[in-house]
Amino acid sequence: MKKAGKIIAVAGKGGVGKSTIAALLVRYLVKQKIGSVLAVDADPNSNLGDYLGFSPKQDIGRIIDEISKNINQVPVSMSKDEFISYRIETTLDEADGFDLLTLGRPEGSGCYCYANNVLRTVLLRFMSSYDYIVIDNEAGFEHLSRKTVKQIDALIIVSDNTGNGLKAARRTFELVNELQIKYKNIYLLVNKADVDSRKKIEFPAEVIGFTSNNMDLAGGINSNVTDLNENTTLIKETNEIFSLIFERSESCLKS
Repeated sequence: MKKAGKIIAVAGKGGVGKSTIAALLVRYLVKQKIGSVLAVDADPNSNLGDYLGFSPKQDIGRIIDEISKNINQVPVSMSKDEFISYRIETTLDEADGFDLLTLGRPEGSGCYCYANNVLRTVLLRFMSSYDYIVIDNEAGFEHLSRKTVKQIDALIIVSDNTGNGLKAARRTFELVNELQIKYKNIYLLVNKADVDSRKKIEFPAEVIGFTSNNMDLAGGINSNVTDLNENTTLIKETNEIFSLIFERSESCLKS
């Protein structure tokens, strides 16, 4: 039986460049050619596909809505939940070098919690199908907080170099531990940090690296990250950070 894929989760408050970092991590893994990659956009804002230059044709929210409005399409041999999971698995978006699973926004009150439950179930099924699963998280870790995914191999908390950003990052660190989410390694990555300020940052987890302060990560970048040149400053900086994460986590990410 194939081992479960390694889960690398990216977290952080909106506007700090979290989804861009997640996209750059997917790009890095694809370029390294070290295994199959599933990119998971678990943020309702659904920006990850845009940053990867790929527009998802389906998302969990739309599939739930479609089946809920046309319940007669559910085969008599399957429950509604089973059919939703089946539809998600058979309509997964396939891009160049990676697959993309998008949460999206279901309609109606109470549907978001259900969509997270579906995402949690589907993730469990996909864990043995991919070597690496990169999750761009929403703020509450709803899909990870019930211990269904046994352990995150590396959790990257992203912040910008502002007081509010770093405060939110610390709160994210606290939330992870309050929810008893299991992880092997946890890091802080700080975007838009000038050289002088880097020495002043204190954090309860390892500060794994910084990106330059001239990078417009908060608003995303104009072109998708897969088209960026290897000599781009952003690519050089993040590749060095990701390489260091793999070096620090070699036993859990490459074993």
